[in-house]
Amino acid sequence: MGAHSSKSSTTKKGSSYVNTCSNASTSHATSAQPHDLNQLEIRGDSIPSRVSSVVDSTNKRLQAKQEVPSLEMNVIKYSDKEDDFYDGIPRLPATLSEKSRSRSFRVSARKAGSLGIEKAVDVLDTLGSSVTSLNSGSAFVTGPTTKGNELFILSFEVANTIMKGSNLMNSLSTRNMNHLKEVVFLSEGVQNLICKDVDELLRTVAADKRKELKVFTCEVVRFGNRCKDPQWHNLDVYFEKQNRGLTHPKQLKADPQVVMQQLLTLVQHTAELYRELCVLEKLEQDYQQKHQGGMNSISASKGVEFVYLKQELKAQRKHVKLLKKKSLWSRSMEDVMEKLVDAVIYLNRQVKNAFESAYDIDVASDGCPNMQCKLGHAGLALHYANIVLQIDSIVSRNGPMTSFARSMLYQSLPPDIELSYRSRLASFNVGRELDIPDIKAEMEKKLCWFSPVAINTAKAHHGFGWVGEWADTGSGAGQKPNGLNDINRIETFNHADKRTTEGYIVELLLWLNLLIKKLRINANIEDHLNKESPKDSTQVTQQYNNQNLEHKDTRVV
Repeated sequence: MGAHSSKSSTTKKGSSYVNTCSNASTSHATSAQPHDLNQLEIRGDSIPSRVSSVVDSTNKRLQAKQEVPSLEMNVIKYSDKEDDFYDGIPRLPATLSEKSRSRSFRVSARKAGSLGIEKAVDVLDTLGSSVTSLNSGSAFVTGPTTKGNELFILSFEVANTIMKGSNLMNSLSTRNMNHLKEVVFLSEGVQNLICKDVDELLRTVAADKRKELKVFTCEVVRFGNRCKDPQWHNLDVYFEKQNRGLTHPKQLKADPQVVMQQLLTLVQHTAELYRELCVLEKLEQDYQQKHQGGMNSISASKGVEFVYLKQELKAQRKHVKLLKKKSLWSRSMEDVMEKLVDAVIYLNRQVKNAFESAYDIDVASDGCPNMQCKLGHAGLALHYANIVLQIDSIVSRNGPMTSFARSMLYQSLPPDIELSYRSRLASFNVGRELDIPDIKAEMEKKLCWFSPVAINTAKAHHGFGWVGEWADTGSGAGQKPNGLNDINRIETFNHADKRTTEGYIVELLLWLNLLIKKLRINANIEDHLNKESPKDSTQVTQQYNNQNLEHKDTRVV
């Protein structure tokens, strides 16, 4: 305590002494001027030593006056506290130091913030593009279900995508591959319209399966980008690395076929939900109409009907609510994504294993010289299928052909077919007289294999349609929701040769023209038989037959 008191008192006395001397010197220096010194010399002071001492002190005070302001700017002022002690080291003023420090901190924080945001964006991009780093050995990281990310109306689109994957998986099974090689490749439609080389047919089917897999993969990637979890983003990069073998092969947790069956169960409930939503919409419209009409006119019968409708609407809403819980409607995207990713990887492996060497050969439009002559590439597959189906419907009729059906058929003919038909009509000759059953039998020989190809083309066109196209057909216990069997594109007009197909269509049109003329002759004979007596019926029939042989009509009828 004594040492501390002496130190404090000494410091206080020294500080007061310095301040007193500084103030005295400053005031005296400001009051003393050079002309005062000259007056002292002129007056002739009797003590020269005093004059010299005054001059020296004055010069020192002037010099000190010039140095004091610079020191005041650089030296920290002593604090009023007794414990503060000045160590003689110059420091910046406290106020200036705090301002500069805060300003520099704000600048550095702003720069750090901008750099941090840019770094965060880079990290997120890297995280999304390198999904395999999360769990490259086995599967993706699965966490709790993300709330607020349910599929809702998107469930119908997801159901349609699942059906595409299911159809592709089913077509690659051992049973379907054997059926493809033993039955489809040897059918008359494929042999006559496409090709007879089994290896080329196998390469064509392999290219079709790769295209179907690409469509399915693109939709899975699009769904993954909609997930909140970033590990499902940019799956196209992940799939590409898996296909090229740049990462470790993903180990599938469960049997993909079993998982696909579980997804198909959800798809069936989703299809049922679609139909029940349509029923609910119809009931709500009826309820609104009844409610508006009941306000204008009130009767006992309408009141009872309105109550029944209200109860039915309430029951339908409960049923729809239950189906939403059982279907994809209430599932989150993350719940479905892992199963779809496994399906993509499994299907890619199955396509490679099913076609082996044919998988590495590209059968693209620019790689196949005959692709330009295919109906699918020309966009005429469905149009030619409709023409064949119209001819088949006309031939299958028992009665006479109507003029409307005939005009619709001829108006739908493409220019190439119409020109070829007219050029061959004059020279077409059967060589013998045929009745109507004989003509139909000749046409059925071609339609028996030609018409199924047209039917498959029409079915394949609607096979991968929107959800309503397969949900409306219903689904049984062992039936798929789309109601269609797997149809390979090689069983359609897609790969059929254009000239060959046009030749068969023109031939059917020629036989159809002969059938129409024969039907007209029989119709005219029946009209004359109704007017003439029974004795003249034999003569009328012989007369029309002779006219048909002598004067062959070559016009389009």
